[in-house]
Amino acid sequence: MEEASRASKFAYTVIVLFGIWLLLTASLDTQELATGFVISLIVAALTYDVFTKAGLANLHPKRVAYAIAYLPYFLWAMIMANLDVAYRVLHPKRPIRPGIVKCRTVLESDTGKLSLANSITLTPGTITLDVDGDSYFIHWIWVQDDVLKAKTDEEHVKNASRYITQPFEKFLRVIFG
Repeated sequence: MEEASRASKFAYTVIVLFGIWLLLTASLDTQELATGFVISLIVAALTYDVFTKAGLANLHPKRVAYAIAYLPYFLWAMIMANLDVAYRVLHPKRPIRPGIVKCRTVLESDTGKLSLANSITLTPGTITLDVDGDSYFIHWIWVQDDVLKAKTDEEHVKNASRYITQPFEKFLRVIFG
């Protein structure tokens, strides 16, 4: 992906920061809007070069649509994982089979990898312990049978990735390129 101009990166950073301001304040008061816009301009002036490489290209309709679709998908995954962990905690025999598994990602951007690691960690039952290149080391509360029975390291990684990283990657690959 070609790096965007400074103006494009600055404009994108202002838009994102101002959008976050709107979400956090939930107010359309003129003074709050003005304050948020000024703060967004100041922060963007200091951080735009670190914040994005693609600039306004990040606001491509397909990327925005996938980002919007990712939010309910992630919330659903988080709810289901919470219910699973609650079941394991409340069950009299505490059915857990913890382990540290290695997964791989197809994501290339640092922001995409960070989002994947955070998505995994924010989903109860999994915690990202380390990221090394395209490899993730994850503590998992219930290691699946096919991961445990894998005969080779590559088969182990493939099976673990199918459960942990791949469900999130189908969205994050489009969002972060």
